[in-house]
Amino acid sequence: MKRTNLFSMHDDLIFHNVTERRLSLDDVIERMLRFISQDPASPYQLMIGTDSQVHRGHTKFVTGIIIRRPGKGAWACYRQVVLPRELTSVKEKLTIETSLSQEIACYFEGDAVNRMEELLLPYVYQGASLEAFIDIDAGTEPVVNKTSLYVQEMVDRVEAMGRYAARVKPDSYAASAYANRHTKRPASLVM
Repeated sequence: MKRTNLFSMHDDLIFHNVTERRLSLDDVIERMLRFISQDPASPYQLMIGTDSQVHRGHTKFVTGIIIRRPGKGAWACYRQVVLPRELTSVKEKLTIETSLSQEIACYFEGDAVNRMEELLLPYVYQGASLEAFIDIDAGTEPVVNKTSLYVQEMVDRVEAMGRYAARVKPDSYAASAYANRHTKRPASLVM
């Protein structure tokens, strides 16, 4: 039996959403540009966030990408990465989650974000804008969140990238809501 590719930061960048399967990164960027072009005079938020869930024999990571037009809808997709062991360290899980979000954010750094901004630029005086966030699935409240000890370290990593603002719970929607929704079922490790 053949195993699917397991935890590789650069292996197949394949994305899915509720209506489409097996989207390439280029497909994702084109869908996002199409979404923006439908209403280029609006403000937009690009959100990237990863969550994980430990299952028997593996840990499933899901990275969500959302382009949101506040009050007027969104387009989203996700990528799944499977690590073939059960992670028990909260810091290790949070570090990998942040790294996976940063990896996807790096793919948007150059041409993709520039193309989004080019669509919006003629409408900037009519309200067009683009904010970019990396959502970290961590909270700052020590009593509630085991991750609180590592929040500042992860925020510093994201902010060092330059373009992206870091958000944590309860504002980290891409990680703590969208990606989280897709981590619940165990991954199919055998093809």
